[in-house]
Amino acid sequence: MTAQVHVPSLFARVGTASVLTLAVGTTMMTPGFVNDAEAAAHSTKALKIAASKKGAPYRWGATGPSRFDCSGLTLYAFKKAGKQLPRTAQQQYNKTRHISRSQRKRGDLVFFHGGSGVYHVGIYAGGGKIWHSPKTGAVVRLEKIWSSSVLYGRVA
Repeated sequence: MTAQVHVPSLFARVGTASVLTLAVGTTMMTPGFVNDAEAAAHSTKALKIAASKKGAPYRWGATGPSRFDCSGLTLYAFKKAGKQLPRTAQQQYNKTRHISRSQRKRGDLVFFHGGSGVYHVGIYAGGGKIWHSPKTGAVVRLEKIWSSSVLYGRVA
C-alpha cells in the first residue's frame, strides 16, 4: 500500500479571492520582458539627458559626453538611462519596437528615412519636436520634425 500525500491547492492555501486578485490585478512578467511603465521611465530619463546636452557640438562619429552625432546622442542618452542601443541610426531602428505615429510618446525615437534606409534619429520631445544632433556646424537642439518620412521606435 502506498501512502497518499495531500498537497493543498493554491486556492485552499491563499483563498479564492486572493488568487483571483493575483491573477487579474497584477501584470505577469516573463524573463526579458519590459513592461510599458518601465520602458516609459527609461525613455523619459533618456529624453531629459538628451535635453541636458543642448548646445553640444555635432561631430560625426561622436558618442559624447561633449560632442555627438545623431545616433551618438541617442546611444549616450539611453545608455545613461540604463538601456543599451547599437551605434548607428539604422541599427537603432532595427533594435526598437516599431510603433505608429499615433502611439508615439515623449522619449520614443524618431527615425528619418529615404530610399537608402534610415539616415537620422532623434528623441521625441512631444508637440511634434525632437532633440537631436543634426549636422556638421550645428549643435544639439530641440527642433520641429521637418519631414513626413519618419518612423517611430520604442526602446524596450
